[in-house]
Parts: sequence; structure tokens; C-alpha cells
Amino acid sequence: MKAEETRFLWLMIFFDLPVRTKLQRRQATQFRNFLRDDGFIMLQYSVYVRVGRGQDSIDKHIRRVRTALPREGSIRALQVTDKQYGRMEVMLGLAKKTEKVGTKQMVLL
Repeated sequence: MKAEETRFLWLMIFFDLPVRTKLQRRQATQFRNFLRDDGFIMLQYSVYVRVGRGQDSIDKHIRRVRTALPREGSIRALQVTDKQYGRMEVMLGLAKKTEKVGTKQMVLL
């Protein structure tokens, strides 16, 4: 496949997991750790993203997420093109060290 034919896609995982009990907190932490270990980066506390090279890569990571589903909670997966992801606008009050105010994308330092 030629470089100009390569299509990069972003996979976003949104989740809302219960954390009332010690077991639920442990399962939520295990799920977040799984995402991190599978190459996702935290965009917000319950929103993780990763880039994939083509649909096959995205499908592979969706299958992996399915195997790591916690017993309770709600998880959603959304895929967008690299161009769509690049149009994301970040709006901040006070910027954290990893973000710059006034830019369209989060900058990881």
C-alpha cells in the first residue's frame, strides 16, 4: 500500500463505569489500565483515543475492548477520520501543563 493510500482513523472509547464499591472501582481501574496498555491515551477522564492505520487496525482494537469489558457500566466506541479528529476544538478555562489555550488540538508535551 502506498503512503498516499494509507488512511488513518481515530478510535474513541467513552465509558461510564460505576465506582460505588471497592470491586467496581477496581474493575474501572483495570479497564482504564487495559486501554492505556493497548495504546490509548486519555483525552478526558472517561474518554480514551488511539490512532489506527486503516479499518483493520480499528476493528482489532474494538475486538480487544470487547474482551476487556467490565461487568457493569456503559461503553461506547466511535471512529473518526484523521481529518475529522484534527478539526476537534479544545476549549479550556485554565490550561494544564499538557494543553495550550487557543489551539484547536490538545498538545501533548
